[in-house]
Amino acid sequence: MSDRVFLNYINGEWVAGSGPQPIPDVNPADTREILGYATDSTESDVNDAVAAAKHAFESWRRTPAPVRGRVVAKAAALFEERAAEIGEVLCREEGKILAEASGEVRKGANIVEFIAGEARRLNGQTIPSELTDNFAYTVRVPHGVVGLITPWNFPMAIPAWKIAPALVTGNTIVLKGAEQTPWVTELVVQAFVDAGVPPGVLNMVQGRGVPAGSSLVDHEDVAAISFTGSTEVGHAIYARGAALGKPVQCELGGKNPIIVLDDADLQMAVAATAKGAFGSTGQRCTATSRAVVQKGVHDQFVELLLEHAARVVPGNGLSPSTTMGPSVDQDQFDKVHEYLEIGRSEGVELRCGGGRASTGELSFGLFTEPTVWTGVTQEMRVAREEIFGPVLSVIAVDDFEQAMAVANNVEYGLTSSLYTQDLTKVFRYIEDIETGMLHVNSPTIGGEAQLPFGGMKKTGIGPREQGPTAIEFFSEWKTVYIDYTGGFRGGNLY
Repeated sequence: MSDRVFLNYINGEWVAGSGPQPIPDVNPADTREILGYATDSTESDVNDAVAAAKHAFESWRRTPAPVRGRVVAKAAALFEERAAEIGEVLCREEGKILAEASGEVRKGANIVEFIAGEARRLNGQTIPSELTDNFAYTVRVPHGVVGLITPWNFPMAIPAWKIAPALVTGNTIVLKGAEQTPWVTELVVQAFVDAGVPPGVLNMVQGRGVPAGSSLVDHEDVAAISFTGSTEVGHAIYARGAALGKPVQCELGGKNPIIVLDDADLQMAVAATAKGAFGSTGQRCTATSRAVVQKGVHDQFVELLLEHAARVVPGNGLSPSTTMGPSVDQDQFDKVHEYLEIGRSEGVELRCGGGRASTGELSFGLFTEPTVWTGVTQEMRVAREEIFGPVLSVIAVDDFEQAMAVANNVEYGLTSSLYTQDLTKVFRYIEDIETGMLHVNSPTIGGEAQLPFGGMKKTGIGPREQGPTAIEFFSEWKTVYIDYTGGFRGGNLY
């Protein structure tokens, strides 16, 4: 057991929260190991953090944007330098295997590096006026204090890709990280601090969603909220933001399909499906949770997929032989196993897995066997609801048209994939699929720093994250009219 305490960062100082119940940080691969304790934050701590951010805002917004960008670029470089250190902590705290954990850090660094360059592209427009001797243009301005609430499944990358555009656009920040991953949150904040972010500009509170997260949403001096997490919580935050008149950005759940047609390269399609379904223990918003497979290749697809599943090695992510880690905590583990029971009750055909992986040292961790179901129909809950574990539903379809109907028959719309050699169907898929990101002959997972990230339907609320669109949520527009006639003209057209 460790006596390490993960503190809040407020106005340039690491300070303890005022709550009475520190939160144990448990290694999900071996729940006997307590990595430390996160300080317990209350509404009072959130108030202190917001006050510090409010005080720092005027100076930070007046700092030239390219100067702000250089600070963010320095943070990106520090993430690269510290990738091994942060990756190991991430592995122990969240459960990812080491390759995935260090990969997350490098991806986060890549995104931060790109966003740093946006500091020199905070462009407005000069727009021709309908009047003579009149100059009109637009300019971006920051909101003020923004609240960032981030999840446990990408505890380095998601806070980093929210902090970076908020800083570049001139906002000050209060971050509320996930209670399951306080150590990684601390390391993310430390990198930005070491890069030169001034006191008060970036603040962070540890703790539970209630009261820390809810107090941040409700605070009258918090101008905007960016949230990534569950659909239920996201919609509650969105409704609360609407009631308070503040903008809210949400990235929420997914039920991502991979469509495999008869003419697909089956080896490629199966490898992509296995990677998307079992990689990161299925705890990715972009994970593949449905394989929609044309009947002509269905049986062969399933047999090949079972071979891939049999090669998955659950275990501690620090072990080189491990290929899949645990669920992040007991609550998430219990949720996955509740859905395993739901699947049984709905009459799915269990082809592999379906239970706890508990041999030897695995018995001390929160491990689930990679699970494949067939005989799934689109009416079943397991085909429509997000599970967030290493569980794949295979749905057989007659043709492309039915595949598209099944793929779109969920309330989510984050990402999807199509495996085919038919260019006509590729373009029909691009036009008709109801997802914000889509892949052709590649897995549902993955993205690039210079491209937008986000979903449609109940998955996404507000502007996209990442890419050039990252700054959209964190800025608003002023429209400027300058009359240089030298005399009185009255109003411009109104």
